[in-house]
Amino acid sequence: MTSIYLDNQSTSPIDEQVLEMMRSVGFGNPHSSEHSVGWRASALVETAREEVASLIGADADEIFFTSGATEANNLAILGIRRFALQGKDNVARSNIEHKSVLAACDALADEYGFRVSGIEADKQGFILPRAVSAAIDERTALISVALVNNEIGTIQDIGAIRNACGRAILHCDAAQAPEAMAMKGVADLCDMLSLSAHKMRGPMGIGALYISRSIQRNIAPLMYGGGQQNGIRPGTLPVHLCVGMGAASRLAENNARERAHAALLRDEFINELRKIGLPFSLNGPSDFTRRHPGNANLHLLNVDADQLIGLLQPSLAISTGSACTSGTIEPSHVLMGIGLTPDQASSSIRISISARNKRDEVIAASHLIAAAIGRLQC
Repeated sequence: MTSIYLDNQSTSPIDEQVLEMMRSVGFGNPHSSEHSVGWRASALVETAREEVASLIGADADEIFFTSGATEANNLAILGIRRFALQGKDNVARSNIEHKSVLAACDALADEYGFRVSGIEADKQGFILPRAVSAAIDERTALISVALVNNEIGTIQDIGAIRNACGRAILHCDAAQAPEAMAMKGVADLCDMLSLSAHKMRGPMGIGALYISRSIQRNIAPLMYGGGQQNGIRPGTLPVHLCVGMGAASRLAENNARERAHAALLRDEFINELRKIGLPFSLNGPSDFTRRHPGNANLHLLNVDADQLIGLLQPSLAISTGSACTSGTIEPSHVLMGIGLTPDQASSSIRISISARNKRDEVIAASHLIAAAIGRLQC
């Protein structure tokens, strides 16, 4: 049986155009500077770097390839550890950040003595400028706020948040953003920004961190080696993956039509559930213009989300708001961070639709969910 795939915020299927670009790469070490094979590989990587930079309105020398957004988040956050020597030993992050941001902030505190301040989100997942101002002081080195939330799809007003940061560095986890919003110019609104190729129709295993040229000399690397990428992120770069991320960035730069189509499919899915008469409430923004166009995070009354998803296998691929931590399942910190109880969070599911989905798939998915809930409640 073929599954209906509605978990695109977890990972998006790689685009055929991206695959074709990766197939054409050939062989070569981009850091071999003494022969033409290395020169060609290096040129391919630099073209990919320019394509990623173009997506967000940055310069190519501000883009550092990483293994993914988790590494990019860690490099951004742990990379500011030298600021403690200047009396800047506080970092602030929202309470609904991705686990990689939360864990990196905890490591900054545990291993380098930083203080970590929390920034509370409102009930729809928005980080208000006054909440940012309340969480920072003259010792704050960095603020980290995701541009688009990975569970409830909230699109933040990063311009307003930037204005509230004062002289502190602003880092944005933007892994979810390219499929959710126009990205041109976002580099002007933050100092560092993390991206992931496989969230935007590119390959797994590659991401990037934008670091404004003005702060690069202050960012400490996580690894040490041959000095590649200005020493900030050394190591031999995977040419095929870099080219794939560049191609995916080029697609994301011109995806306004796809985003609009995803939003139409998402709305059809929600409307079909209402026609069926399924009781649910929507977690996250009520204003869909400020929500990831493919995101629908639903609280289902008196339904165990993990049991529901298990019952839906292998017909439908969706996800819960639960995270597996140290071998135990715990309610989503994002959902509890916007005011849900543990029971409500454990009764919530995330549907993430893309423009590559079809209308009959989202209609069928709504009926599959309703039927499975009916069996659970018998």
